[in-house]
This record gives sequence, structure tokens and C-alpha cells, in this order.
Amino acid sequence: MKTEPVAVASCREYEVQTVKAVLADLIGKIDGFAAIRPGMRVGIKANLVAAGKPETAITTHPAVLAALCELLIERGASVVVGDSAGGPWTAPYMNHIYSVSGMEAVTAAGGEMNGDFSEAEASFPEAVQAKSFRYTGWLDRCDTIINVCKVKSHGMMALSNAVKNLFGTVPGILKPEYHYRYPNPNDFADMIVDIADYWKPVLHIADGIVAMQGNGPTRGTPYPLGALLVSKNPHLLDRVTAELLGLSVDDIPTLQAAKRRGYLPDRFSDITVIGDWESLRADRFERILNRNSTLFAETDTAWGRLKRRVITAALGSKPVVKRAECVGCRQCEKICPAKAITMQKGIPVIDRKQCIRCFCCQEFCPKGAMKVHRSPIAKLVNH
Repeated sequence: MKTEPVAVASCREYEVQTVKAVLADLIGKIDGFAAIRPGMRVGIKANLVAAGKPETAITTHPAVLAALCELLIERGASVVVGDSAGGPWTAPYMNHIYSVSGMEAVTAAGGEMNGDFSEAEASFPEAVQAKSFRYTGWLDRCDTIINVCKVKSHGMMALSNAVKNLFGTVPGILKPEYHYRYPNPNDFADMIVDIADYWKPVLHIADGIVAMQGNGPTRGTPYPLGALLVSKNPHLLDRVTAELLGLSVDDIPTLQAAKRRGYLPDRFSDITVIGDWESLRADRFERILNRNSTLFAETDTAWGRLKRRVITAALGSKPVVKRAECVGCRQCEKICPAKAITMQKGIPVIDRKQCIRCFCCQEFCPKGAMKVHRSPIAKLVNH
């Protein structure tokens, strides 16, 4: 199969002109601006999932966005940067995130931050799962889209990168509803790949200068990966990023979904990678490998159902509250799509029979008190 190349380069600091030079070189190597014409309005879909200072690695770093804005404006385009976080899709909520995450760098570079908080409905009958979905209306006012993600570990999907970043086109408070609609990780991954198929951004850029490891995608710890990755194909970009982090296709449901659709070559060696990517391999990156997606074809039999329950209990990850860090804010209770969390004496208690392991509570806990717990057997198998 013919594949788009993935360009990779070392970049160790968030200085706008340094990042700009590296980005310009990478984009040039793959002709990444081929679709950009003077006068176009380019929408940059960033990762602004929650309020976090740039050094926390929660969001796409403002230096990367500012550098890209400058490059696009020099090409004659106008630029708007946006995303939908996990809370209300409103100006006050998103403006707070813009402020905390340093997005004034975007306006300083000549771009603008999205101020359109409308919603629209997409019809996508050829999708595998998401045949219709709600999306953030600001994207309709863009001539084309560039997807700029943050390399992060993820409680449910193992990796948050190019493809997962496009789930942010769903308005914030609807995201838990989609988790509940697709509780199976494979179905959820198919839904995300559907959304990526729908939008078809012309370029994908991964900010891995400082990635997030551990309790991602919002409460992990920064990891100095020192890499920028660029491609016209989000699945290949994610596959190369996974290789840098020591992850395989089988570890990441969105890559499994891409493979089922024929979007990935059978062998990693069949991907054209431009740049010395092997020198950028992560050393001891703390990953989240969620084995909940282990499925068996014979689940309609008593033996198949029993086997699945045993495997899930032995290898499945689950959210667990660390009581010492919990402040009793009730955010997890409010956001849980399955209504599996109740507060008892100021501490969240999870009904395991109701829990669908979507990890919304872990992703949006403002204090990082909700952790991804992996069984000793899962740790041994993953090791």
C-alpha cells in the first residue's frame, strides 16, 4: 500500500523561533503546506483538554502553535486556533483555559483564538460507528484544518495523539455521553477513527518536545521526549509515535481500528520515516496499557463470557481514587456517564458493576486523585 511519509526531528526547547525552524524543515520535507493557499482561513485543532500551564504538558504548547501560526501567515493564510475541553462549551470556560495555557502567544503571532461556541450535527453514513455526531461549529468557518496534538499517555486509549485529538471536535459536555454510548474500547476507537475520517485534516503535527507520561491525559507527569513529528496521515503519525514510546499496534485501540480498515501497513518497516527517529526512542516512558479491550469471538457462549470476565478481571485497568489527594469536589460524580460514582463521607465510591471503565473520572479529576489502577498480573504481562 502507498503511504504518506512521517517526518521526525529532535527539538529540545520551546523557543518559538527554534520550533519554527524545525517545523518549517519538517513540513517542507513532506510538502505539508501543499493544500494551503493565500487567503485561506486555516483552523488549527489544538489539544486544550483542560486548564494547565504550558510546563505541565497537558495541552499543546503555545510555542508550537505560535510557530505554526507564523508559518501559515507568511504563506498568506489567516489562522484560528481552537478546541473543546472536557467542561462546558462556553466562552468563559474556554477563555480560562486559553489564559492558563498561555495562548496569548497565538495572538502575539498574528493568529486568533476561537470565539465561536456554536454546535452542529454531522451526518456520516459510511462510518463504522459514528454515523452521526455533534461537533463544534467553529470548524465550519475554516477552509481547511491542521491537527496539532500533544503526545500523551491515556487511561482508556493508551495513547492520545493525532487521531485521539480529533475527539476534541465533539463539544465538551457531550464527551461523557459518547463514552457511555461506546463503552467497549474497540467501539470507542472506531468512533474516533470515524471522526478522523470525517474531518480529514490536511496536516498532523505532534508536539512531543515534552510529552506526558503516567496518569494521562491530564494528570500525568512531563517527559522530555524531545521530538516533533509531522505527517499528512494521522494513523502513520500515531504508529511512529507509538514506536518511539515502546508501544505496539496491539496496545492502542485506535491503531487496531486503523489496521482493521487497512490504514496501516502490515510492517512498521513499510512506513517511510524521514529523520533519525531511532535516536529519539523514549527511555523508561511510563505507559498506561489498558487490557480492557481483550475480546473473544465466542462471547455469545457461556464459556466465552466466562473467559472474558476472567481475563478482564486479571488484566483490566480500572479507575481508583487516592483518598489522600481527593478534595471531595464531586467532579467525578458529575461527569461519570454511567452514573457509577456516589459520594460517601466526601469521598467518591465507584460501583464496579455500573462502571464502564471509560476513565472520564480519571481524565477530568482536577486534582489527579483518580488513578488508573493496573493489577499485578497486568503489570507482569505488560512488562
